[in-house]
Amino acid sequence: MPELPEVETVVRDLRPVLIGRVFLGVSHGELKLRHAWNPDWNRFIIGSKVHSIERRAKWIVIDLGAPGTVLVHLGMTGQLTTQPADFPMADHVHLRFQCDAGMDLRYRDIRRFGGAEFHAGPNGWKERLKQAGLGPEPWDMKKSDWLAALAGSRRPIKSILLDQRVLVGLGNIYADESLFQARIHPLRLGSSLQPKECGRLLVSACSVLDRAIASRGSTIRDYVGGSGLRGGYQESLAVYGREGMDCGACAGTVVRQVISGRSAHFCPSCQPIEPGGSGSGHVVP
Repeated sequence: MPELPEVETVVRDLRPVLIGRVFLGVSHGELKLRHAWNPDWNRFIIGSKVHSIERRAKWIVIDLGAPGTVLVHLGMTGQLTTQPADFPMADHVHLRFQCDAGMDLRYRDIRRFGGAEFHAGPNGWKERLKQAGLGPEPWDMKKSDWLAALAGSRRPIKSILLDQRVLVGLGNIYADESLFQARIHPLRLGSSLQPKECGRLLVSACSVLDRAIASRGSTIRDYVGGSGLRGGYQESLAVYGREGMDCGACAGTVVRQVISGRSAHFCPSCQPIEPGGSGSGHVVP
């Protein structure tokens, strides 16, 4: 699933080519998406100009000014890219927004777990995401709130990192990488973490996300940015997807374990299960 760095990359790719463009038409496929498109929304879209493109958590926010906002979620395999209008249509394209200047904005999704929604007026989209109960962005999380969220939880820290109500944007890839950099075992309970460990983990999460954004995210399977280019951070992953391989920070081996139905990759040597354990003492820069 595209995580925060991938969605941020899509947004940054789309801004210079889409802002100022006018939507001239909308077409959609017959197969239903998880976030289904309502044809009644077309009348608000057609003739509207793109004012801005932002990201909130894993949502793409396309502001059309007075008419409202288009929200896009990439789900598991979604791709939102611009194409010349005469470029051949790929399979699994479910939404096509025709723009002026001979350009399309196309939403492609093999597994159809994502989709787009339209919300009228200036605040409709904000209410929609408020109802989703999204937590703060990692860079905006107050240390006191972070400490309180972990101290009051008996869940594994890996599960907490994946909970978008606590902290947004992290999925399996970057939760694993953040825990490795912070030298914290994914099965450690939130309440078992000492304040120093909590702070180290939040700093690590922000650091990992920053580096991933700089590399255009990670292309593990289907992800491409808004320009159609793949990500490059998969070449720098320390533990995710490296089950059975040597740890790059010690003599240990990366293992995989299922935690609350989700896979976790970690180095048992660098990330000891005992609270306060020092592991190998290595920190990934």
